[in-house]
Amino acid sequence: MDFTLNETHLMIRETARKFAEERLAPGTIDRDEKEEFPAEAIRELGELGFMGMMVPEEWNGAGLDTISYVLAMEEISRIDASCGVIMSVNNSLVCYGVNRFGTEDQKARYLRDLAAGKKLGAFALSEPEAGSDASNQRTTADREGDFYLLNGTKNWITNGLSADVVLVMAATDRSKGPKGSAPSLSRRGLPASRSRRRNGSLASGARTPCLFHFRSAVCRRRTGSALRGKASVCHENP
Repeated sequence: MDFTLNETHLMIRETARKFAEERLAPGTIDRDEKEEFPAEAIRELGELGFMGMMVPEEWNGAGLDTISYVLAMEEISRIDASCGVIMSVNNSLVCYGVNRFGTEDQKARYLRDLAAGKKLGAFALSEPEAGSDASNQRTTADREGDFYLLNGTKNWITNGLSADVVLVMAATDRSKGPKGSAPSLSRRGLPASRSRRRNGSLASGARTPCLFHFRSAVCRRRTGSALRGKASVCHENP
């Protein structure tokens, strides 16, 4: 097996290294101590194509491979762990989920801007009682005709305070454990409260995690290919 990096890989690594050392390094410690979200730096990462690296070009992504993504993540995280986490959540958890399981309409409305860095995504799985164990989550999505009512609490959600789009994991059938879960796409302005959580995380304070409270948040049912079991893939708030 040949582990030699190709020209694209070397270019991506050098670009990420230069950006991290010249743009991120000067304010990394200050942002971490103040728990200040690096909004401008994230916007610039989007302009570099680093917020949707493996998303196809047709959806405004960079269309790169996993090695390119890992190389960029290494260089960004080496200098600024918070930016690395913010970038990874948008790429790996939100863009990937919408690209892999979303409908064409959802990709057009959400993925284009997420991949271009014009909007920021958050992934809401973890809960106060269950942690990140999807089989024991207590947040539910109960079917009401063509809609689902989302109820529950999500905690430690990276990007939560700044996110424009939140991919929320909820149980549609708790008897099936993790196979009875499905994600819901929620835009900023959904009927849920967000509260800042002082996180005290080592070297990643600027990722601004928060807590979400959902109280009968309405999500329209959208049928797609199955994520797990027979649950619909993506629902969304109207």
